[in-house]
Amino acid sequence: MAEVKKKRKKRPHVSKGIIHVHATYNNTIITFTDEKGNALAQGSAGRYGFKGPKKATPYAAGVVVRETSELIKDLGMKDVDVHIKGIGSGRDGALRAINGAGYNITKIVDLTPIPHNGCRAKKPRRV
Repeated sequence: MAEVKKKRKKRPHVSKGIIHVHATYNNTIITFTDEKGNALAQGSAGRYGFKGPKKATPYAAGVVVRETSELIKDLGMKDVDVHIKGIGSGRDGALRAINGAGYNITKIVDLTPIPHNGCRAKKPRRV
C-alpha cells in the first residue's frame, strides 16, 4: 500500500497585522491577527506559567507578548495596529513589550467598553 503524504499548509506572509490586547483584572490575553482579523497566534499569561494574581501583572503581559511574537516571527509581520481592551494592569506592560519587540506601531485604538448611562437604578426603599 502506498503511503499518502499530507501536504503541509503553507503559512502566509503577513507584513501588516493587528495585535489585540485583552487586559482584565485577572489575566492578559494577546492575539495576533492579519488585517482581516484572522487569528495567527494567541497567548495568555496562564499559558506561559503564571498563576493566580501574577497573571494580571505588567511583567506577565510583557512575557506573553515576547513568547507569542516568537510564534509568528517567520510570517514577517512588521507594521501593527494595537487594539487594547480592558482596564487591567497588563495594558501598559503589553504596549511597552510590543514596542520593545521591534514592531512598528502605526495605530493604537482603545476599545474598552464604557457605559453611557449604566444600568437602571434600584427603586428607593420605603420605610
